[in-house]
Amino acid sequence: MSEVRAYLLGLQQRIVAAAEAEDGKPFLSDAWTRPAAGPLEGDGVSRLVEEGHLFERAGCNFSHVKGQALPPSATQHRPELAGAPFEAMGVSLMFHPRNPYVPTVHMNVRALTARPAAAGAVSWFGGGMDLTPYYGFEDDAAHFHRTCRNALAPFGDTLYPRFKQWCDEYFFLKHRQEPRGIGGIFFDDFAELGPERSFAMLRAVGDAFLEAYLPIVKLRRDMPYGERERDFQAWRRGRYVEFNLVWDRGTLFGLQSGGRTESILMSMPPLVKWRYDWHPEPGSPEARLATDFLRPRDWATE
Repeated sequence: MSEVRAYLLGLQQRIVAAAEAEDGKPFLSDAWTRPAAGPLEGDGVSRLVEEGHLFERAGCNFSHVKGQALPPSATQHRPELAGAPFEAMGVSLMFHPRNPYVPTVHMNVRALTARPAAAGAVSWFGGGMDLTPYYGFEDDAAHFHRTCRNALAPFGDTLYPRFKQWCDEYFFLKHRQEPRGIGGIFFDDFAELGPERSFAMLRAVGDAFLEAYLPIVKLRRDMPYGERERDFQAWRRGRYVEFNLVWDRGTLFGLQSGGRTESILMSMPPLVKWRYDWHPEPGSPEARLATDFLRPRDWATE
C-alpha cells in the first residue's frame, strides 16, 4: 500500500496547489494522527479554504486508517467480509464555489484492504467524480463527461458507460426521486483488472480531475450574478446536504468507523436554505436546470 499512499499524497498536493492558484487564498493544512491500539489508528491531512475569493468552501482530504472491523457501509455488498480488520486510504474533495454559475464538484479515489480470518487479504479500489451545477451549460457538461470518458478509454470501452450509469444511479436522492447533479463516473469494489491495472485506472481518474474541472471554473468564475442566483444556489445546496447525510456511503463509512468528524463533514456547503414545497417558476433559468440537466443524458457524445 506504500505506492498507493505516495500517489494519493502527491495527488492531494497537486490539486490543492492548483486550487490555491485559482483562488488566491492559501489552504489551511491540518495534519492529524490516531494512536496505535485504538479502535481506529492512522493519520491524515485535511486541506481547507473558507471564505476564499473563488471558493466559499473547498476541502481536499487525505486519510490512511486501520481498524479492527469493517463498518456495515463497507460490507453491504461483501457480507463475507463483515467484521474483518481493514486498512483504507484515499483522497476526497468537495469544492463549493461562491459564484452560482460555477458548479460544485466532488471527487474521491480510495483503496481498501480487508483481512478476514478465514481467507487471505482482499483489496479493491473505488472512487469517481461528479458535477453539480446550479445553472446548466451544455458545453460544461459535455467537457466534464468527455474528460472522464477519455481517462477511462485506455482500460476498455465498456468502463465509461458502466461507471457513468453507476454514477447516475448512486448520486440520486431516492426520497425525492431526483438526481444530485449531472453525474460523471463512479465505481466501487473494483479489482477486475488485477492489482496493477486497477491501480493504474485509479490514477487515471485522479489525474483527470483538474482537466475536467478547471476549464469550467475559468470560463464561469467572472460571470455576473445577484441575490436571485445566490438564493437559488443556497436552495440547491440543500439537496447536496440531504444526499451526503442520508445516502452517501463515504460519509457513513467515516462516521461508522469512528473517523474524524471535522474532516468527514468538511464536504458540507457553508450556506444552505430549505423552503417548504418550493419550485422554480416554470420556464425560468432555475427551472431549466431540472428539465434539461437533472436527468441522465449521454453528455460525452452530445
